Order: sequence, then C-alpha cells, then structure tokens
Amino acid sequence: MEIKRDMYLNKLIRHKGNGMVKIITGVRRCGKSYLLFKLFRDHLVESGVAQDHIISIALDDYGNRALQNPDELYNYVKSRVTDDGDFYILLDEIQMVKDFEGVVNGFLHISNADIYITGSNSKFLSTDILTEFRGRGDEIRVYPLCFSEFYSVYGGEFDKAWLVYCNYGGMPLCLSMQTQEDKAKYLTNLFETTYLADIINRNNLRGNAEINELTDILASSIGSLTNPLKLSNTFASTKNVKLSANTISAYLDYLQDAFLIEKSVRYDIKGKRYINTPAKYYFVDLGLRNARLAFRQQEYTHIMENVIYNELRLRGYSVDVGVVDNVEKENGISVRKRLEVDFVVNLGNRRYYIQSAYNIPTDEKMEQEQASLLSINDAFRKIIIVNQQILSGYNEQGILMLSLQDFLLDPEKSMNL
Repeated sequence: MEIKRDMYLNKLIRHKGNGMVKIITGVRRCGKSYLLFKLFRDHLVESGVAQDHIISIALDDYGNRALQNPDELYNYVKSRVTDDGDFYILLDEIQMVKDFEGVVNGFLHISNADIYITGSNSKFLSTDILTEFRGRGDEIRVYPLCFSEFYSVYGGEFDKAWLVYCNYGGMPLCLSMQTQEDKAKYLTNLFETTYLADIINRNNLRGNAEINELTDILASSIGSLTNPLKLSNTFASTKNVKLSANTISAYLDYLQDAFLIEKSVRYDIKGKRYINTPAKYYFVDLGLRNARLAFRQQEYTHIMENVIYNELRLRGYSVDVGVVDNVEKENGISVRKRLEVDFVVNLGNRRYYIQSAYNIPTDEKMEQEQASLLSINDAFRKIIIVNQQILSGYNEQGILMLSLQDFLLDPEKSMNL
C-alpha cells in the first residue's frame, strides 16, 4: 500500500538546493522516513539523478552501526562525493550519531551536497532542533495523514470513512491494520511506551502519573479554553493532587515540543491584539487522542473542530482562536457580549474567519453560528464549515457555507469560491 504525500514531497522538491539542511520533523511514526527514503528518493531517481549520487543511510540499520560514530559517518559521506555533480545526502535516525549537529554542519561545507535528515527520538523531535544549525536549518513539518491522504487509500463512502478517521486518526501504520482491536492496541501502546516515555526521559521527570493525568484532561477537553491555573485547579478538585501552574505550564511545553499537541491562542479581532490566556489545545492526531480515553469520549463536534484545525495547520496557515466584542440591545439596555470565532486563519496577506458547525438543523442554530462572523466589519472572507450535504456557496449574509467534504477533499476549490 503506497500512500501519496504530495504536499510534503512537493515541499521537499521546492527546497532542493537551497543551501540549508532540510530537517524533517513531526510526531513519531507519522511517516517521515517513508517520505524521505521512498517518495523523495524515487523522485530523485525519476528526475535523472544517478544512484551513486544519492547517499542514503538508515542509521538504525545494524549494518550501518559503524557509521553511528561521527568521524566514520563524516569520512564515509565525504568519500562518496567523487565529482562535481550534485549529491543528495539522506540520513535517517540521525540522532543515533553522537554530536550529530557537528557532523551535519560539516556537511554544509560540501558545496555540491544537498542535505536531508530525519530522526525519531525526543531530542530530535523537539522544536529547539533548528537552533542547532545556526540559522541554516529548513524545517519540513510532517503531520499524520490528513483526511484526503487517508481517504485516497481507504475510499468508499465519505461518511463511513469520516467516522473511521474520527475514531482512529491518521497514523499510517494504523491504516493498514484490519481490526478495531489491533488499531486501538497499537495507538494506546504507541502513546504510552513511545511518546510519553520519550518526554519523561528527555525531561528527567520523576514519574509518569502527573503528565499522564494532564494528557487525559487535555484529551477530554479539546476545543475548550483553558490555562495552567485552571488545569491546576482541576487537579486539586478532581484528582486531589497539588500541581502548580508553573509545573503544568512546563508539562504543556513538553507535549508541544514532542509535537503531540498544538496551542491556539486567542486574538481580539476588533482590538487587533493577542490575549495571552486562556488558550485551546488540539491533538495532532485524533486516534492518539481517543486512545488516551479508551475510545469512550466521542464528541464529534469537538473532534470535527480538531480535524479542521489540523487541516489548516498542515496547509501552512497560522491558526488563532478569535474573539469579537459586540454591543446588543436587551430590553432596551445596551449589553456588551464577547463572541467567539472558532478560527482566525492567516497566511501572508490572506485571512479567513472560520466557524466549525457539526450540523445546522434550525434557523436559530444558523443565527448562533453567524452571530460572531457578522459582528466583524472587515472585508476578509467569513466561512462556516458544516458536516452536511450542502451545495457550497455564499448565503444572503455574504458568508461562505462550505461542506466538510468539500473543505477536506477539494481545498483549492473550497477556499477560493
């Protein structure tokens, strides 16, 4: 089963020969090695690059164990660069080389070499890896399969595929498993024995109980505003555990550094300023999130919001939670209300305001979903994404009504109607 990941492949192709180290990051098991060693390597060969000009080394291969020595690796790669043609250095599991930063920086001095690296331990996966290359690191962030990638293999009816995706997410190996039991076991073990173990080891945590509890709390409240102080109070009231806001803030950073969750901060649309607290946290993969809750808590409204957030992020947008103040009359009295916009989406000079609505069964629900968007008086596009079979287009209020299916499967058309 070959899964096309054209979004990332095209990004690698565009960044070829830019003089920087292409650093492929992302949560473990999301397909980074497959992207580099299969899809990108195939592209190089099909583009006419000679096999001996592609230096690809899987450093976790027992046969390459000698190359885990930094001097051996450096000398081996240098010996393979035998002429003035372009060489491509593809290094997987680079963290298995001691002082790999120095070795890779050394490769930057090979003028006709283009360097690509990936790895899968917590140090490499941390967002601070870019600082190791002194401004010459070019990050290619890889996410688990988005819905369109998943659907390209799963196929069938959209609604059925959507429910499977909502339950088990987009970890590539999970897609190949046949039974629900196998999928659930894989995701549960992956989170516990790989992700959390990495975080605990990297940050020298004395135990796993507290960060496990925090992860579960976040998993059960996706799409809800929170902050470290509120989470600290939750620990005290529901778990009878004293955990300071500062400690929780550090734990949240650990989870973000491992690419398991992302934080979306609030933005005051009329005031044009950020509001530091509270914020929302979304999981990079819904299957991993659901595994934390033993697949018991399936609120599809919040799950859909998380999927839309991830989709926007992998398309390259920055995504904030919007708030807009509005003055309304109630019984002849002016009342100030703060309304929420699910997502304020930016990329360059483009901006969209987006509401996520699982369904809109009544006029009253429609008024509720439109209220915050109609309170924004600028000219940027306003969108409501709804999980219903509708003909995507603008309504009488100038809001783009967009079906979830169009948004996920036809991004170019849907965002440019």
